[in-house]
Amino acid sequence: MRFRKMERKDVPSGLSLCRSAGWNQLSRDWEIFLTLEPEGSRVCVDDDGNVIGTVTTLRYSNHFSWIGMVLVDPAHQRKGIGLKLLEQALQILKDEDRVKLDATPAGRQVYIKLGFQDEYRLSRMWADSINTERFVASTATPLDYDDLDAVKLLDQKVFGADRMPLLRWMMEGAPDLAFKVGKGEQLRGYCFGRPGYRFTQIGPVVATNAEVARELVSAALERCGNIPVILDIPYHDESWSSWIHLLGFSELRPFVRMHKGNNHWPGVPGNQYSILGPEFG
Repeated sequence: MRFRKMERKDVPSGLSLCRSAGWNQLSRDWEIFLTLEPEGSRVCVDDDGNVIGTVTTLRYSNHFSWIGMVLVDPAHQRKGIGLKLLEQALQILKDEDRVKLDATPAGRQVYIKLGFQDEYRLSRMWADSINTERFVASTATPLDYDDLDAVKLLDQKVFGADRMPLLRWMMEGAPDLAFKVGKGEQLRGYCFGRPGYRFTQIGPVVATNAEVARELVSAALERCGNIPVILDIPYHDESWSSWIHLLGFSELRPFVRMHKGNNHWPGVPGNQYSILGPEFG
């Protein structure tokens, strides 16, 4: 096997691996990795030059880095390629002392061997029909670009690092799914969303409490119509996860947020009610 830098010509191959794995990403999702970290992604290729595996990395200022999109062609699994891809990512991030990722239960066993530790549990929640009777009366209003300075201040506190390039990318891709409660110094929460191959995803959802989060998600789900929807939720607030179930969501798969090295920038996980996605954090 051979490894090289991922290039834009590899995006169709990445999408093919996504389809094989049942993942949700579109071309745009791959391209943002190559825009933000041109040297940060790797592919594994076979003897004929075909892409059979991928891994991506992102650096969030000097606070921590992220590993995502670890994919291996089903015909080449159980050959150690996934582990080699992780080693490639850690080599890219060798000068970083804080690395994070979201792991499936199977992947978690590999990550533990590489020195990662559990941080907290998440679930990918899925629904193809929403119980709109469980929506709450919402004061949420559409988010616009003038709100992003206030979003940056709250988001950096809650997420633990500056990720405004990603949030602007989210806004550009699905402005109709971006909402806020409050404004300026009184901003109490916000959410974004993005379309996908199989689902529309709502996240991140950041809020000062679960009631604000319910207002934001109610507003966003009203825009989704009958399209299947996913949220990747942490389990910090039992009332929040209970409400998500009442809306008609069920667990599609579990994740565990993990970190390697010190965790000086954990953010405020209790105020993050849905993450952006396991590939981004």
